[in-house]
Amino acid sequence: MASVPPALLFIFICNLLNGYVNCQRPSVVNVGVVFTFDSVIGRAAKGAMEIAAADVNADPNILNGTQLKLIMEDANCSVFMGFIDAFQVVEKEVVTIIGPQSSGIAHMMSSVASGLQVPLISFAATDPTLSALEYPFFIRSTQSDNCQMAAMADLIDYYGWRKVIAVYVDDDYGRNGISVLDDALAEKMSKISYKVAFRPGANLDHIADLLNKSKLIGPRVYVVHVSPDSGLAIFSIAQHLEMMTSDYVWFATEWLCATLDSLSHVNQTSLLLLQGVIGLRQHTPQSWQQKAFVSHWKELHQQGLVSSGLNAYGLYAYDTVWAVAHSINSFLNEERNLTFSFMKKLHDLNATALQLKNLKIFDGGTDLRDRLLQMNFTGLTGKVQFDTDRNLIGGGYEIINIDKSALNGIGYWSNYSGLSVEPPETLKQGQRSYSRLNPKLNDATWPGQTIEKPRGWVIADKERPLRIGVPKRVSFVEFVTEEHQSHKFDGYCIDVFNAARELIPYAVPYIFVAFGNSQSNPNYNELVRMVAEDVIDGAVGDIAIVTNRTKIADFTQPYVATGLVIVALISNKKSSAWVFLRPFTVEMWCTTAAFFVLIGVVIWILEHRINKDFRGPLKQQLVTMFLFSFSTLFKTNQEYTMSTLGRIVMMLWLFLLMVVTSSYTASLTSFLTVQQLSSPITGIDSLIGSRWPIGYQVGSFAESYLKDSLHIPSSRLVSLGTPTEYERALRRGPTNGGVAAIVDELPYVELFLSKQKDFAIIGQMFTKNGWGFVFQRGSPLAVDMSTAILRLSESGKLQEIHDKWFCKLGCAIRGTLKSDPNELQLSSFWGLYLLCGAFSFSAFLVFIIQMVRQFVRHKRKQSEISSHASEPSTAHCCQVIYNFFDFIDEKEECNNSEPQAG
Repeated sequence: MASVPPALLFIFICNLLNGYVNCQRPSVVNVGVVFTFDSVIGRAAKGAMEIAAADVNADPNILNGTQLKLIMEDANCSVFMGFIDAFQVVEKEVVTIIGPQSSGIAHMMSSVASGLQVPLISFAATDPTLSALEYPFFIRSTQSDNCQMAAMADLIDYYGWRKVIAVYVDDDYGRNGISVLDDALAEKMSKISYKVAFRPGANLDHIADLLNKSKLIGPRVYVVHVSPDSGLAIFSIAQHLEMMTSDYVWFATEWLCATLDSLSHVNQTSLLLLQGVIGLRQHTPQSWQQKAFVSHWKELHQQGLVSSGLNAYGLYAYDTVWAVAHSINSFLNEERNLTFSFMKKLHDLNATALQLKNLKIFDGGTDLRDRLLQMNFTGLTGKVQFDTDRNLIGGGYEIINIDKSALNGIGYWSNYSGLSVEPPETLKQGQRSYSRLNPKLNDATWPGQTIEKPRGWVIADKERPLRIGVPKRVSFVEFVTEEHQSHKFDGYCIDVFNAARELIPYAVPYIFVAFGNSQSNPNYNELVRMVAEDVIDGAVGDIAIVTNRTKIADFTQPYVATGLVIVALISNKKSSAWVFLRPFTVEMWCTTAAFFVLIGVVIWILEHRINKDFRGPLKQQLVTMFLFSFSTLFKTNQEYTMSTLGRIVMMLWLFLLMVVTSSYTASLTSFLTVQQLSSPITGIDSLIGSRWPIGYQVGSFAESYLKDSLHIPSSRLVSLGTPTEYERALRRGPTNGGVAAIVDELPYVELFLSKQKDFAIIGQMFTKNGWGFVFQRGSPLAVDMSTAILRLSESGKLQEIHDKWFCKLGCAIRGTLKSDPNELQLSSFWGLYLLCGAFSFSAFLVFIIQMVRQFVRHKRKQSEISSHASEPSTAHCCQVIYNFFDFIDEKEECNNSEPQAG
């Protein structure tokens, strides 16, 4: 057998040794931990992670003999110290870093971890921006503030508040959390109206000044998002400033419950200080593992081995250690070795005191991170799983209400169920149908130990009364006016405002601020803009609710229904001696008269042979012929129709007369009772179609409506300021330097017409809107004032105020005129006339045919009995026609013994 070459043997031995080394599991795995030891979160987390490491090392089913070593460094609540600690732990070849609890430190450490490819998993950093793609190695093993602020927004929306004040520490944790809350509230049509931000470590006097300034803002709903270590001091300051009364609402994010849970014995005074506060607590489903751990923690606390009570962050820290252990175990089970390599760029640096060249990249960091993200096990906090943003899929939040000496749970929140009174896992496991459209919570106790929900805002106080803008009108002062530069306002609108204000169940201190130059009516669009821009808090007056104004401010329920109408000069034509001729046109009169004659002739022809009333001397027959049809108007004719054709013709004629006389009567009544226009303007369409000038009131929205909506050129519009100018312009007319008509709102026109008798409203109101009071966007006063206005209307008080101002001498009849009653045209009745004429002609034709047949038979009989029948006839055509008419004129006996009336 040939010997093996020495070179091949050497290579075989090297490969064997290398495989043995690579397959050998390390005896110790280093895991870095960076957090602040002496803090609310740190005291609970330190003990929990030490217990977790001991449990992992004692469990033979994990790591298979490899010891998990936690290398802890104290960040001392300092970003700088956290930066140093990060380098200190990575120098010790850690495969994972747990922590930190501070979001600010987490931002810095995430950059280091990404550079050295070491997974960084935090059990307490809740800043949502840490989930950005910028930090691919950052993993969050607690719930993100995205979830927490969504829960807070739902909670605020549940109680119906629309504006809140945010109190927060001005760092990454506070700023970014409140930014997410602002976005979540915006989806609920709410907002953060004021922010109380203070720097980390700010002294209490500075915080007191900031809170005191916030009292000048209307909202009384506060959301506190601060560090657990300094948060309780804020409520102490609020108590001193008398801000923990029944007028205020206080919400706290999960820092408050974390603080209270970590206290060994909660001070009774501290809970009384927090009376009525509602907070969030991270919800962890109950399990036997959790109960056993809590019991074990209490034993350790009694023995002095842990220095804090257990809070949710302690539970998350415990599960974080186990998640890291499971991922390392999976990594090692794949026969992977824990190797590190130098970063060339750092190694090429010159030697410095920081020894940066000694930093190494964890070769398996990406794989270990992926294994961490794939974790799926049940820990003390429930299911441990991560979403695509590398955040823990949490169990939601418990809603806690502090009442006297107890922390009472009033409900739960989760992405799945929203707000509910049952735990989310109960709803999910039971597969119950639960609608987020109908959230429900148990009753809460509020500051001041009241169970009645606070209003949540204060409109104004004596120190800062509401600034209410009031237009200084120079015309139509009955609506609103300033009394002789005295800053006192009077008028219909002011009385409505004061009456509505008295129905509001709280005090509204206010001052009136005059708006206008006293020379002309002010621009109301500018007044509304001042409200929107917070120059004033509201506006009271004859302010029309139109689209462009509602886009920037809130209006109350309209207290006056109004719209644009046209007013023009009129003249009364009731005294005309020939007014009775106006209902019919000339064509209508002529046609009607012709049919009277026609019907008389046709009836005479049909009745002459058989009816003695239609026979006699020629003069008598002519009188009968013409008077018969006319007398049917009054039912006084003495003649009767005896022929069938005559009766049918009379039936149609009487029907036509009934329709025509009814229409004539109605039209004549209208002509005699309604005033007539002296101009051809009959409505908005004819006004637009003309090229005449149009008047409008200075300051009214009518100008913009005519130009922008109806596209009437500005050259045709004439501004008018007072009722005197109205009268003068209308009397002059469009051809004499005046206007053809004025377009204005109905209340102004009615007031103008109550004092002027020669003008009237033309046509219908062509826009419909109303007058309301103006307040800033989202102002709750707009809603309460609307309710008060409705109560005024229902009680009749609104009408009483109207009568007080506009019916002092008796309410004037409105000078309204819809339009001229048109004369009755022939085209409206031509169908009836055609039917009657056609049948009359048909009856005449049938009669002629019958007469011809009778005449022929009559002639034949005469020929048969004539003694000269054998002689040929020598009669001429004229003689035949004469004989025919003579035959028609002969009297024929009728078989009907009882003639009937025509």
